[in-house]
Amino acid sequence: MKVALATAAALVAAGGAHAQDLAVQPLVEARLRSEHVDQQGLADTADAVTLRVRAGVSATRGRIAALVEAQGNLAIVDRYDDGLHGVATRPIVADPENVALYRAQLQYRSKPLTVTLGRQRIALDDERFVGAVAFRQNGQTFDAVRVEWTGVAGLKADVSYAWGVRTIWGIDGMGARQRAVSGDNVFANLSYASPVGNVTGFAYLVDQDEGAVQGFRLSSQTFGARLAGSRKLGPVTLGYQLSGARQRDFRHNPNRYTADYRLVEGSLEHGPFRLGAGQEVLGADRGVALTSFQAPVGTLFKFNGWADKFLITPPDGLRDAYATLGFNKAIAGPFKALALQASYHRFDSDRSVRHYGDEIDLLASVKIGRYTFAARYADYDADRFATDTQKAWLQLDWAF
Repeated sequence: MKVALATAAALVAAGGAHAQDLAVQPLVEARLRSEHVDQQGLADTADAVTLRVRAGVSATRGRIAALVEAQGNLAIVDRYDDGLHGVATRPIVADPENVALYRAQLQYRSKPLTVTLGRQRIALDDERFVGAVAFRQNGQTFDAVRVEWTGVAGLKADVSYAWGVRTIWGIDGMGARQRAVSGDNVFANLSYASPVGNVTGFAYLVDQDEGAVQGFRLSSQTFGARLAGSRKLGPVTLGYQLSGARQRDFRHNPNRYTADYRLVEGSLEHGPFRLGAGQEVLGADRGVALTSFQAPVGTLFKFNGWADKFLITPPDGLRDAYATLGFNKAIAGPFKALALQASYHRFDSDRSVRHYGDEIDLLASVKIGRYTFAARYADYDADRFATDTQKAWLQLDWAF
């Protein structure tokens, strides 16, 4: 980390003498969001209005680039439990106040090879297993060295060693919600652009080396493969995804378990309309807590419903059968894009196939110039897991 920061400072300082060789780019973005949560079983609702700002600079000379970026999150309205502070009578909104270094990285880039060292975002494939958790105000980054190689046409190798995960809980993180989780993590991803789609083999070794975080029980080794592609069928585009993986315990994990993962998804697109359906299965071993398939460093908000009822997979696993109807259209003038989406999820256990509940998710967003306005709604109807929950968001994003 010190090397990345020192190099960034050296590049900027050298700009005075060699300004023609140095490209400096400011990084500024902001997000204002209101989140309301009504959860059965809790006496009070949660209302959070938060403002997240990120600011930094990138400097590039030839094949070398350095980047430094800070972030801060302010709770303007704080009638919520942020996971670290607040009363237990209100639902959790996982956006605690925070001021921290978000990214600080040094990068070497040539045509076949990119090497990135320092605090950085890492998002692999659809972010199911390794992601940046972009929806939460504080995001997730990795203290890591990452090597990406594209020396053979159609082939990409992507390997990272991360010794720290900077979590969404920020500088006040503690207990089971640490601000950073150390460990020897390895994320290896080999993909090939085949005629039928992008074929990926992966190995993700997650080492959660903090006893306070579930007693080391989130450490796992996951090996699998994924196919994602599309095919034009006249006026319609057929999209498809297939994925399978097997997960076992790793390093200091006291549990001994094996759990499987399966994903089958298909979609049809015609003009601005998209209809999709699929099933995702996070398998279970023997019905004991944290012996089901887990993804502790993935972007979990994107999967299994926006009500966030399945961030930790239940002991008996999860089957998520879902359908989505979407509309996306580029618009002339200042209105750059309009997006509408409605999704339905049916959740069941993998063991014994018991019905957990159902969820409906709705989204509307429009981009105007540098601004993006979005409204979301999630309604989880519980049967045999968790409790009825409704969430609503209004969000404004701005980027320089």
